[in-house]
Amino acid sequence: MQSLIDHARVFPAKIADRQREFAELARGQHPQALFIACSDSRVMPSLFTGARPGEIFELRTAGNIVPPYRPQAACAVPGTLEFAVEALDVPEIVVCGHTHCGAVKGLIRPQAMETMPLVAQWLTSAGHRALDEDPDSVARHHLLTQIDHLRSYPFVARRLADGKLRLHAWFYAVDTGELLAHDPGAGEFRPL
Repeated sequence: MQSLIDHARVFPAKIADRQREFAELARGQHPQALFIACSDSRVMPSLFTGARPGEIFELRTAGNIVPPYRPQAACAVPGTLEFAVEALDVPEIVVCGHTHCGAVKGLIRPQAMETMPLVAQWLTSAGHRALDEDPDSVARHHLLTQIDHLRSYPFVARRLADGKLRLHAWFYAVDTGELLAHDPGAGEFRPL
């Protein structure tokens, strides 16, 4: 923890030569995309996209889960999604899954979640059961299910129909840094 504190203390001095850029950020945000990624500490969207402050609006959830639309459900995910689409008018949404995902392991072996009932309950929002034993295959299927869940939100569906929003499914390899993107026409993941 001390290294994080030390970095935070010297951060203002490190960005002193970028005061104009940060002052501009204080006037508002206009991100290029909403980036929905797993909370996993090894997955850092700004690191592998090279995004600078203000370029991506991040939503981090365990297992990059986007629950299906339920207007009465109180959850931070739909609220963040609505804000990004309606207030920030993001033109792109990326849902990013990854290798070695603990949530995916929980989908494959639900009994492993018995000691974590809140995590087990959250995994029910994933919208499918793992029918495969291959974690990467399950993670990719899970990722596409989350894209389908996004389409269930009326404000997302409306923007998609109007051509003002595009959805992307990316898959990040923790061990190599490689990114794959789903090609809907081919029905497969290909190098980005």
